[in-house]
Amino acid sequence: MNNQISIITPSYQQARYLEQTIQSVLQQKTYLIELIIIDGGSADESIEIIKKYANQLSWWISEKDRGQSHAINKGVKKATGHIINWLNSDDYYTDNALKIINQHFYSKDIKGVFGRSRLFNEKGTLGYSLGTDIYPGNLPKTIGWARIDQPESFFLREAWDKVGMLNENLQYCMDREWWMRYLYHFGIDGLIKIPDILVNFRIHANSKTQLQQAGFFREHHSLFYQLGVVAGEKSSLDMIYQNLDIDKSLPTNIRYWNNSNLCKESFNYYLLKTADEFYAQDKIELSKAFLKYIDPYLLENEDMKLYKRLKLRVQIPLSIIHFFRTK
Repeated sequence: MNNQISIITPSYQQARYLEQTIQSVLQQKTYLIELIIIDGGSADESIEIIKKYANQLSWWISEKDRGQSHAINKGVKKATGHIINWLNSDDYYTDNALKIINQHFYSKDIKGVFGRSRLFNEKGTLGYSLGTDIYPGNLPKTIGWARIDQPESFFLREAWDKVGMLNENLQYCMDREWWMRYLYHFGIDGLIKIPDILVNFRIHANSKTQLQQAGFFREHHSLFYQLGVVAGEKSSLDMIYQNLDIDKSLPTNIRYWNNSNLCKESFNYYLLKTADEFYAQDKIELSKAFLKYIDPYLLENEDMKLYKRLKLRVQIPLSIIHFFRTK
């Protein structure tokens, strides 16, 4: 299928990296591409760089906006492609990335294609992502763990039309919340993962990923707090609110979901994932607190094994854990 791909690049004060990002889109070896740049009113050399490529862009604008989510939404509304994604202005595509994506949307049954990325900094390659987490046959886990590698995850335009725009109240987890909404509406049928490295994901001192972990943490747990509200998990919600930084009033569509069983099972997986993460961070008491509210009978067999391992491990003194980790 010859699908047109729309790429939206939100940018603000990123002249140092912007040209490489633009070139990585325009130099793709496929002709059905439109690039839309939404600049937030940069005062560096960004505008000069954008103007240099203006005749190859489908649309661009530079004006003050309400943040990254708002900027991306402006681009999506201008996009005309069958496939849509956004690429931040400090990342860039690998050669043939979009050609590979186009080839994998080979039938109308394919709704999303998910590749991998190379993680790098000024010193070189740091590693490679595993790509967005999709658990075949287990929608609750896919929602409850809700890990999306957005730069290398491509969706059909019709998904955006159904799911809606990014939540502009979110500035850190807007991709995660959109992914949760997608899964709630469409499930996991028609999603395929491919091994190809599609994106070079830059880690640098001024990147949002590095600077604002507290914001990501707060939005992530606030999203799942709302999922727990829909699931009716009052006891665990009281514990979460007492221990984590939660915004109860965060506006999201999750509060209007009406499949209470799916919400309950998904929230149960969130509890398991969070318990595992806190254990890995040596926050043993927090891990215990989350484990207390997990219903193991709602877990698949493999995840039941993780639950049982954690239940045993959180009983081991931290000093002994550290001893064996250094061996």
